[in-house]
This record gives sequence, C-alpha cells and structure tokens, in this order.
Amino acid sequence: MPKCVKICLVASAGGHLTQLLRLESGWNGHSTFCVTTSNVVQEKLQKYRKVHVVGECNRQHLLKVLLVSIRCIRIILKERPDVIISTGAAVGCIMCFLGKVTGAKIVWVDSITNVNKLSLSGRLVWHIADLFLSQWQQLAEQYKNIEYAGKII
Repeated sequence: MPKCVKICLVASAGGHLTQLLRLESGWNGHSTFCVTTSNVVQEKLQKYRKVHVVGECNRQHLLKVLLVSIRCIRIILKERPDVIISTGAAVGCIMCFLGKVTGAKIVWVDSITNVNKLSLSGRLVWHIADLFLSQWQQLAEQYKNIEYAGKII
C-alpha cells in the first residue's frame, strides 16, 4: 500500500475487535481511525488516532440499525477512508457498504467462530469486498473469491 493511505478499522467490541487488533502489523505506518460499538474499548483504541463509537445494533432491532447507519454515514463523509478493514459484525457490514459507495477498498476477515458457513455480515460483504479472508481453509474452498491466510487466534 502507498504510504498516505487512510485506513478505517471497524469491529464490534469483544471478539471481533480482539481478532482485528491481532492484524495490527498490516496497517502500521498508515493513518488509521477506528469505529466500534462500545465506549468500554475506546481507551484501548486511542493509539490508532481517532475512535468513533456508534453503538450496538443487529437485525432484530431495526431502529438501532438505522441510528447506527446514520452515525456511520457521518463518519464516512467526514473521514473519507481509502481502505476499510473489518472483522464484523453489523457495524462492520454497514461501514463496508458505505465505504464502497464512497470508493474505499474493502478488506473483510470473517470471524474464526464461523466454521461451517460465513457469518451473516460476511455473506453480505462478500460480494463487495476487494479482499475477503476466511480463517478456515474449508470455507475458502467453498466460496469464490475468498482466501485462506491462516488463523488470527
């Protein structure tokens, strides 16, 4: 990647975020900012420059999805990332779709907990991702344009 790339790191707090942060060597030396779902992890992420907390949402709570989406639209328009790297879940999916519309490259790493099929967010993002990684060889073999690059955890 060129040196002046602006990278958005996005993951739900918890396991998704833990997996994302294990990939830190991939964005060292680049301008980064984070999007996550909980204030609890905000301090942990401060070293990646700015941290945006958008709140939790899922498909069972459509009003929350709408509110989080509005917050994500504001972030995308303000920050204008060149690349979005996400491990999920819903907030990662939302940011990836918004980023794609604004010209960002999308890197999705599906969660290691998805052994037999891709995550719901992963199945949605799979079609727009520029790079889609599975942590399971058998999943990478089941789908087109999915690569296996090993396990994060």
